[in-house]
Parts: sequence; C-alpha cells; structure tokens
Amino acid sequence: MEDMMTKAQHEEFAKLMKSENERLADENKRQNKRLDSLENTVRQIGSLTASVQELASSMKSMLKEQEKQGRRLETLEGRDGEMWRKIISHIATTIVGIVVGYIFLKLGM
Repeated sequence: MEDMMTKAQHEEFAKLMKSENERLADENKRQNKRLDSLENTVRQIGSLTASVQELASSMKSMLKEQEKQGRRLETLEGRDGEMWRKIISHIATTIVGIVVGYIFLKLGM
C-alpha cells in the first residue's frame, strides 16, 4: 500500500491535470488561429500568383501587338518618305527637261 495515493494527493494531481489540459486546449486554440491565418495567407499568395501569371500573359500579347504596330508604323512612315522622293524626282526631271528644251530652243534645234 505504499504505492497508493491519498485522496488529497489524487485531488491535487487531478487539479494539476485539469489546468494542464486547459493550458493545452488554449494553446491548441492559438495554434488553430495561427494555422487559419497561415492558410488564408497561402490562398492569397496563390491568388496573387495566378494574377501575376495572367498579367505576364497579357504583357506578352501586348508586346507582340506593339511590335506588329511598330512594323506597320515603319511601313507607313516609309511610304511618306518614298512619296516625297518621287515628287522631288519628278520635279527635278521636269526642271531638267525645261532647261534642256530651252537650250535646244536657243541653239535652234
């Protein structure tokens, strides 16, 4: 009977176990709140990652469109320059023709 506890010892032990169980329950509640917060953060990061991927895809398509528009703009700008070169060429040819015609007229040919 030496291994037996007294009723007072048992009640003290039960009281300690109850307080320990309450402490563990409180710690579990805190840990559960932290886990919930962490899970929410992970969901938000996942959503942000998906948004960034979508943005990157949009940026790629915008870059392709911008490159295509750049090529079209160069073509249009080249047309204006080409048109002015043709006009100047025609004017120069006309002036040279008038001068040559005037010279031939003076020479009597």
